[in-house]
Amino acid sequence: MSDNSNSKPIAIHAGDIPAPSKPSVYPKPFRSRVEGREKRKLGDFFGLKNFGMNQTTLAPGSESALLHRHSRQDEFIYILEGAPTLVTDQGEVELSAGMCAGFPATGIAHHLVNRSNSAVVYLEIGDRTAGDEGTYPNDDLKAQLGPDGHWQFTRKDGSAY
Repeated sequence: MSDNSNSKPIAIHAGDIPAPSKPSVYPKPFRSRVEGREKRKLGDFFGLKNFGMNQTTLAPGSESALLHRHSRQDEFIYILEGAPTLVTDQGEVELSAGMCAGFPATGIAHHLVNRSNSAVVYLEIGDRTAGDEGTYPNDDLKAQLGPDGHWQFTRKDGSAY
């Protein structure tokens, strides 16, 4: 069934939403750490403006992101399949299907790592608060959400990659 206003379907199987052709926006020195991650940008597909939602698949050995926290955006994850490890700056937690976790802005640094032999599939939901910054405690990286809604990355001292 289609929405006549923009010719996109009203409902679709998440797996039918194409993954982006560029799998990561991280600068080259960090991009390899998220190889094996595939995001289907569900919120973008439907034109959502206030929050984003991705269905993300992590191949064995892959990471969701670098260990990070946001200055203004809240994040939430819900595990659909598999058994990832939630790595935080306060320790690690083994997750399984049906488990969820939330990360308020300025809270703990976090990311998921798939240390299992099977794919992990999860939903990640976050708001799109303007002026957000991402900090990476273990890496020389800083992210700023630009006015165009795209992330801009620099070293912590502000110099370009």
